[in-house]
Amino acid sequence: VEVTNDGATILRAVGVDNPAAKILVDMSRVQDQEVGDGTTSVTVLAAELLREAEKLVEQKLHPQIIIAGWRLATQVAREALTQASQDNSANDVKFKEDLLNIARTTLSSKILHQHKEFFSKLAVDAVLRLKGSGELHAIQIIKKTGGTLDDSFLDDGFLLDKKPGVHQPQRIEKAKILIANTPMDTDKIKVFGSTIKVDSLAKIADLELAEKEKMKDKVQKILNHNCNVFINRQLIYNYPEQLFADAGVMAIEHADFDGIERLALVTGGEIVSTFDNPSLVKLGECDVIEQVMIGEDTLLRFSGVKLGEACTVVIRGATQQIIDEADRSLHDALCVLAATVKESRIVYGGGCSEALMANAVFKKAGETPGKEAIAMEAFARALLALPTAIADNAGYDSAQLVSELRAAHAQGKSAIGLDMEKGKVGDMKELGITESFAVKRQVLMSASEAAEMILRVDDIIRCAPRRRVPDRGYC
Repeated sequence: VEVTNDGATILRAVGVDNPAAKILVDMSRVQDQEVGDGTTSVTVLAAELLREAEKLVEQKLHPQIIIAGWRLATQVAREALTQASQDNSANDVKFKEDLLNIARTTLSSKILHQHKEFFSKLAVDAVLRLKGSGELHAIQIIKKTGGTLDDSFLDDGFLLDKKPGVHQPQRIEKAKILIANTPMDTDKIKVFGSTIKVDSLAKIADLELAEKEKMKDKVQKILNHNCNVFINRQLIYNYPEQLFADAGVMAIEHADFDGIERLALVTGGEIVSTFDNPSLVKLGECDVIEQVMIGEDTLLRFSGVKLGEACTVVIRGATQQIIDEADRSLHDALCVLAATVKESRIVYGGGCSEALMANAVFKKAGETPGKEAIAMEAFARALLALPTAIADNAGYDSAQLVSELRAAHAQGKSAIGLDMEKGKVGDMKELGITESFAVKRQVLMSASEAAEMILRVDDIIRCAPRRRVPDRGYC
């Protein structure tokens, strides 16, 4: 069972067969990958554009004229959005406040709404550690059931959900880490269709001894790298584990591929599978590796890693469904914040930006001769569908609120949006409701491009899979 209100997750789970619907699903997925938020907005806007286009086609307006009007409207809307954007990146205090406001706005519609202050600060602290690199792989998210969402925390080190082997060191300082993806049971000789016959039990013992010697040689090759920590993606069996323990090396087995990739990134090491040339292998490094307790589980913490911005967010929660949804919500917030650090401009939320763009498009349509003006007005109406949906979802009279919103923007009050706490229009600047300029721009461009692509289609030809004809020929 998956419980979510994340637009991209819902669309991925819904099986769609209609080609136009598949375009919208792919568009939402790209939105999620690019900026992390706005997945529902981009789908709603594209759908409203198609709804308006259908009405215009019924009025005998040619699709090419509609597209020409839309392109002009998109340009006007983008210019209006750009002019309304603000950039406070030169002031660290104001920029951090902008990031906090964006995180709060993003989390307001998520399961973390009741904890948005706590998780907003946590997300901003994690992203600011990246120092503008936007390398979200350096932020690891670990989910552990138990406790409440308020028990979640940000750890300065890198956490790995594994334990050292038996009788091996439990704490390592000045760690030299060899990260590998190699079998540590037996290196079997792959000779297919062959059997080995022996005439005594002593010969079987000789075979086992030969396998042990081969594994001992492999462990020695690993130790020749002068590492004191060995982390393997695959299992490490009892005999090599004992050899590592005798050598005083911490050996960690079955670290998943995502785990060793991220570990290689943050420690500055390389993933290897052969050990013949120690001089060519780059070892990972960190100051301390130690065990920490989270709830009832023991994890390994890597502190003082080479990639100083690396950190781990540990999410706690009562059930797996809650922490899974909290993970998706926090991931969206982290993606939006990382995009904002790269593109630091912000715009006002609460339907303010959409009303601003719609007002600019309506004004330009009144100055545009020809049928393109009709398409531009339809584009503006589609933009107003977003604040309409916000008001409807909050249970208020959307017609009344959107008309008040339009009137305020027509009077030049460009910071007015919908205050859903009080059910009326309000000043988004005073309320601190801001969103990333990059997200709004991506929503506008993606929705208009997807709707234009679908509008250009005259008909759909479905071809059944070609029937395979068995080849009766002889070799």
